[in-house]
Amino acid sequence: MNNPSPANRNGGDSEASIKRGLWSSRMAFVLAATGSAVGLGNIWKFPYITGENGGGAFVLVYLVCIAAVGLPIMMAEILIGRSGAASPLRSMRLLIEQGGHHPAWRFTAVIGMLAAFLILSFYSVIGGWAVSYIGTAATGELVGKSAEAVGEIFSGLLGSPWLLLGWHTLFMALVMFVVGRGLRGGLERAVTILMPALFVLLLIVVGYAMTTGHFGEGVAFLFQPDFSRLTTAGVLVALGHAFFTLSLGMAVMMAYGSYLSRNVSIAKTSIVVSVMDTGVALLAGLAIFPIVFANGLEPGAGPGLIFQTLPLAFGQMPWGSLIGTLFFVLLTFAAWTSAISLLEPVVEWLEEKKGMSRTRSTVGAGVSCWLLGIASILSLNVWSDVTPLGMFSMFEGKTIFDLLDFVTASIMLPLAGLLVALFAGWVMTRETLQKELAMSSGSFSLWYGVIRYVTPIAVAVVFIYNLF
Repeated sequence: MNNPSPANRNGGDSEASIKRGLWSSRMAFVLAATGSAVGLGNIWKFPYITGENGGGAFVLVYLVCIAAVGLPIMMAEILIGRSGAASPLRSMRLLIEQGGHHPAWRFTAVIGMLAAFLILSFYSVIGGWAVSYIGTAATGELVGKSAEAVGEIFSGLLGSPWLLLGWHTLFMALVMFVVGRGLRGGLERAVTILMPALFVLLLIVVGYAMTTGHFGEGVAFLFQPDFSRLTTAGVLVALGHAFFTLSLGMAVMMAYGSYLSRNVSIAKTSIVVSVMDTGVALLAGLAIFPIVFANGLEPGAGPGLIFQTLPLAFGQMPWGSLIGTLFFVLLTFAAWTSAISLLEPVVEWLEEKKGMSRTRSTVGAGVSCWLLGIASILSLNVWSDVTPLGMFSMFEGKTIFDLLDFVTASIMLPLAGLLVALFAGWVMTRETLQKELAMSSGSFSLWYGVIRYVTPIAVAVVFIYNLF
């Protein structure tokens, strides 16, 4: 296709996008994009990396990184998806053909879609942990347990391949159920229920945290900067997490953007999504740190903060079983909405490329992802000594689970994000971008300068740091 699509010519929604369906409203897209962005990264990872890197100073740097890196790339990805009104790969191909650009740029979408698929394979395993802990908390299994006993619950879960397989299967089935029902009946209906429920649950846990007597300590930890505790490594962690938390480099925002009406402002919508995503991360910190401080626990407890440190606190405090149950329901909802978005780009591509129905595309992609997830499960127990690429120093000691996490988060996502920034800032014409974004000249000039210079340099720094 060498001629601009109808959408590009007249500013209306293209025939292709109308046939594929559109989000029913701007709010539906905002909830879906926020649901994709809000996941384990907000409620699990953000609190513990904040704890590891000194609190308030880290949060401040993180917010700057969201504005300078996350927001510009999100706008570019949504723009690409809406312009093509197709799967991420086809949208990239259409823009390449229309602009006469080098076909190699299509690998921007290929890398993102592959990363989303690989991430979902082990993300579903972690989502299964969250589901399993709902029952663990609800049945009172955590009540009165020592730190050693709580640790044994988690290690017992990780040490059982069959138990992990069951929870992984249940979680993936939930994801496939939603995606298989399509845009309006599946994705949109799910996020309009799950996202408000997630916010309500989070506010309930924050409300409880306010009764612990340590809420002020939690607020100070999050919002009172102490730059003496912030290292260069901490700044780069903030930069990398700002990128990861918004679901960038995974082709997700391209896929969701392909369903977005051309009457909706990409800039305003992206800002709302970024603010809501950041708000959830900060609320998660306000929910978690007062509970941690009230129980004399360590805020920088690392990845075990959610599945070992907090369960210990839930087991010692009044109403702990109820609050713990609500917390893990919240964690499951967050993981579910993100996992849905990770499956969508591949399903879109199968529908277009292979001519498969929505149901068959979902089953094909979902089952393939589920099968790959079994390798991650086994690497936590039976294959714990297997390090496939251990002969290379970069991958030394990394199991299959660790390897998938490292390759996607540290290599594929930054690379895809860098390519998106370069494609939008240096390959697409300024006129095309300005027309698509429909921003005021001053706002557009600011975004254009950032996406051309600031964002690529920042992402390249993270990419090189992760590698070396």
